[in-house]
Amino acid sequence: MNSTSLFQLNNRVAVVVGGTGSLGGAMAEALGGAGARVAILGRSAERGLHRAEEIRREGGEAVFHHADAMDRESLEQSRDIIERTLGPVDILINAAGGNQREATLQPGDDFCDLPLDAWKNVFDLNLIGGTVLPCQVFGETMLTRNAGNIVNIASMSGIVPLSRVVAYSAAKAAVINFTQFLAREWANRGIRVNCISPGFFPSEQNQTLLYDTSGNLSPRGQQIINHTPAGRFGYAHELAGAVIFLASSGASGFVTGHNLVVDGGFSSTTI
Repeated sequence: MNSTSLFQLNNRVAVVVGGTGSLGGAMAEALGGAGARVAILGRSAERGLHRAEEIRREGGEAVFHHADAMDRESLEQSRDIIERTLGPVDILINAAGGNQREATLQPGDDFCDLPLDAWKNVFDLNLIGGTVLPCQVFGETMLTRNAGNIVNIASMSGIVPLSRVVAYSAAKAAVINFTQFLAREWANRGIRVNCISPGFFPSEQNQTLLYDTSGNLSPRGQQIINHTPAGRFGYAHELAGAVIFLASSGASGFVTGHNLVVDGGFSSTTI
């Protein structure tokens, strides 16, 4: 078999839930570059349309659909339109998620004072809307064809719980566990389910954690760099190889229930 063909996704229909974010958007571009017909789902039309245009500018095929990952009806409407216009969904990337300041322990805070509502919001965003609901909605039609490929986005902090982002770390640990569960449930139905756990990739959501107001590394950011064997943060495009590998049945057809870590070695150390 030609090794290049292993990583081609020509004419595959790929949906990226949360494709309006920095990491989800980079993955959408990678899929488009590999030949997939990409549908970007998210709440920001400005970002989604821009990302789709970037993919088309590079010769790929991409569309944007406004959708709320926390709303099943919204996801179902997008799914139905995508399947009518692009075709049956072959690949689902679940990249919606994030953290909230209210669910993050600040120096001197006591865990017992962490607001439960903030905890629930982070769990709902990352586990329910970011993972479970899209798997149900798009998995439903995958099951009718006995074919499909799902890649959830977890986090290195789901493996190594960080000291301050307790709710986020616990939610991402649940994503990893859920991925393994669903992989086992659907393996004999022709559907593979894996996840990627990125390490620290600067984005709008974590700027205040990693940098101070002058743009220099914060004490927390420097601590993270000190405990990252690669000695730096990751770049969004460095997730491209991981997502294309897992999305390609030719390259990873016997891989399911796997958590692929892309973190510069951070999870091999402690913090």
